[in-house]
This record gives sequence, C-alpha cells and structure tokens, in this order.
Amino acid sequence: MKMDQVPEHYYQWLEEIQAFDFVLTELNLYLDTHPTDKQALEQYNVIAVHRKQLVDRFEKEFGPMKNFGQSCSRFPFEWVKTPWPWQV
Repeated sequence: MKMDQVPEHYYQWLEEIQAFDFVLTELNLYLDTHPTDKQALEQYNVIAVHRKQLVDRFEKEFGPMKNFGQSCSRFPFEWVKTPWPWQV
C-alpha cells in the first residue's frame, strides 16, 4: 500500500491510538505518585483495553505497528510494506 492509497480511517485510527497513548502516559505518571488511587487505576485499565482493541483492529487491516515480535504479521511478511505508522 502506497502512502497515496491509504484510506482515511487509517489516519483516524492512528490518531485515536496516539490519543490513547497520551492518556495512558499521563495516567501512568500520575499513578507513579498516587499508587493507591483506585479510580485512576481503573481508568488506566479501561483505556488500555480500548487501546489494545483498536491496535488489534488496525494491525488486522494495515499490518504490524511494531517489529521484533511485538506485533504479529501475516504472510507474506508485512513489515516491508509502507507507510509505517511513523511515516504519516
């Protein structure tokens, strides 16, 4: 898939994943200093599940987001396909 052939929902899903990553980073930093905040931990876990579901859907349609065994790949090996998430 070439960069000019990327469907619009590719960018929408990628932006949503990045938003989840931002929230999870912020909650992680907060929980580092407030480890007994049960509500924050519950929020972290809910968002982590949603992020995983979205990443799974993204990778099923567009291929792996990470290499070195952190994401599975279909046959033929898809890591060589572009665009990669950091190229858009």
